[in-house]
Amino acid sequence: MVCLVSRTGRQFQRYNKGRRQVVGCIPYRFKISSDGTISDELEVLVITSQKGHAMMFPKGGWELDESVEEAASRESLEEAGVLGSIESQLGKWDFLSKSRGTFYEGLMFPMLVKEQLDLWPEQHLRQRIWMTVEEAREACRDWWMKEALDILVERLSSSPRKKPSPTLFAGTQMDLS
Repeated sequence: MVCLVSRTGRQFQRYNKGRRQVVGCIPYRFKISSDGTISDELEVLVITSQKGHAMMFPKGGWELDESVEEAASRESLEEAGVLGSIESQLGKWDFLSKSRGTFYEGLMFPMLVKEQLDLWPEQHLRQRIWMTVEEAREACRDWWMKEALDILVERLSSSPRKKPSPTLFAGTQMDLS
């Protein structure tokens, strides 16, 4: 069962040296060819900001009652409606919040998407769009997320990866069974 309500409030947020800690994911998959086979072409999922003026990867506050991986997974579910495998951290960045004018500490993780939900908590607040890496790099507003994307691309191109089964992305609702 998936909760259809996003967490709100900041009373349980983590801070490091006065900087709010935020955690995010770069949801990714390998594109399906017209013949149904999985290609080597990487696609990443970007979302709009709540006001719809910017494109980014899912991210949000890391709370005291969860691990960093749980926070990354929760943010991807709440904001983008995807579930998957959280992989090893891409890095940590200090960045200036555009809306609050304060510095945050951002941690990013890759997530190999295993399921894309039809219903998710912020579906009425955000749009989600699968893009090529080049399109995402151009569309993404945040320099630190672009750096995380570059690290992901380098990591995936330098290591042999086991691709998911061709049926994984056959429809909007993906199923692993």
